[in-house]
Amino acid sequence: MRIEALALRMRPRAPLEAADLGARLCQSAAPSIYPCYAIAYLPVLALAFAAFEIAGWLPPFVLFFAKPWLDRTILFVLSRTAFGQPTSLGDLWRARRQVWWRQWWLTWTWRRLSPWRSFTQPVYQLEGVQSGRLRQRVRQIRRRRRGAALLMTSAFAIAETCLALAVVSLLVWFAPADEGLDLVEAFVTGDGTFFQWVSFVSYAIVIAFLEPFYVAAGFAMYLNRRAELEAWDVEQELRRAFAV
Repeated sequence: MRIEALALRMRPRAPLEAADLGARLCQSAAPSIYPCYAIAYLPVLALAFAAFEIAGWLPPFVLFFAKPWLDRTILFVLSRTAFGQPTSLGDLWRARRQVWWRQWWLTWTWRRLSPWRSFTQPVYQLEGVQSGRLRQRVRQIRRRRRGAALLMTSAFAIAETCLALAVVSLLVWFAPADEGLDLVEAFVTGDGTFFQWVSFVSYAIVIAFLEPFYVAAGFAMYLNRRAELEAWDVEQELRRAFAV
């Protein structure tokens, strides 16, 4: 990794402070992230909607397990943003084999169950470590940062739930006065297809908005951990001090 090309100013940060840096990074890169994210997200969303024909519980299940695969597109854009490189749809398309199809099976299965997946995903996707050393490298990155990564994942899970409930509540708030109580009763009893559709749409909206921030927070924590292990902050200062 070329430290001199890194657009971020590296310094020692607490893990959750680094996660906040990731949120700022996501905000600054939003014009690149969301169009690229949409290219991957919309086909998965269409597949999830089609799954309603099979079972009402299946669409959120599809989105739930698709998250790590969707995260690969977001991480690709963020990794370029960290080095000051904008990302277009053409850049994503040229790298589609590496971003979308590499490690496809593990991404859709085993890694979905990781409680710190956004923190360790850069190791799998960006470092190019040989499979024999991959587990050792992940343990090194995760050492003494496992709790902070789990806390960050838990915070985003809570935020996701609260935002989904908030989106659902908008339907009740904006309903005509004589229909509002009927909608509340439908949500409480959970009757019918209507409740499943509204719940799924709210969940899909929240994932579309929030998932890039979760990936960015984990990516920034990963960069901070790399800086700790490899003294990137010292190298950056020395390069600035002796720059010609």
